[in-house]
Amino acid sequence: MSPRSRGPKLRETSAPPQGVDAPTPRRVAPSARSAHWEAVYRTKPADQVSWFQPHLDASLELIRATGAGRGARILDVGGGASTLVDDLLEAGFEAITVLDVSAAALAIARRRLGEAASRVRWIEGDITRVDLAPASVDVWHDRAALHFLVDPSDRLAYTRQLRRAVAPGGHVILSAFGPEAPPKCSGLPVHRYDAAGLQAVAGEDLILRESRSQIHRTPSGGAQPFIVCRLQRQEARSTAASEPCSGQTAATASTSRSAQ
Repeated sequence: MSPRSRGPKLRETSAPPQGVDAPTPRRVAPSARSAHWEAVYRTKPADQVSWFQPHLDASLELIRATGAGRGARILDVGGGASTLVDDLLEAGFEAITVLDVSAAALAIARRRLGEAASRVRWIEGDITRVDLAPASVDVWHDRAALHFLVDPSDRLAYTRQLRRAVAPGGHVILSAFGPEAPPKCSGLPVHRYDAAGLQAVAGEDLILRESRSQIHRTPSGGAQPFIVCRLQRQEARSTAASEPCSGQTAATASTSRSAQ
């Protein structure tokens, strides 16, 4: 899928939402995004970047809270060198895709996993431009990729991607810099969010199951306030009571939690 009628072919290696920020900072073109993250992962150890965590326990908890089964199709947007894929494999999930704009970041994760990397689908591409099949995702997870899309057209493209790819009944987990977070990360401007802003990205018709604030401690000891939302797309309704519901997903419905 593409935000335009046709997007460039992805490389496989085995009114727009506004959030809380205004005015919009300068745009970072997709080609510049790729070059930036390639440089980061080729010059810095993966455990020294500011967003590093040894284990993404909160993300794993939220994925489990969806009730998704082992066969649920999980897409980790901007997953790069993150260790979430390691923990998902260990937890028994069998249909994991990691998408990132940086080939170097994906290579780090694949080397770390060794033979287990063959159990994961790896996609090198920009989330605003890659082609994702309709209703192909049961759990969409994004920790700290969305907030780098500072241009409204890029955020609109992201929304179109998400809404096309997430299956009926599927889940969306978004984590981004909160209102009190720094205006930049890794030398790039970011778009900060509150819970309403993240829901606007996913689509107002998605059900907000949970929202929480978190403080991420960087390897250097800094504090980064995040806002995290777990949302769910409504199941498609069948045209007749005797017919099975179309668009059935591998993820089961999660127990609703009140937004914090």
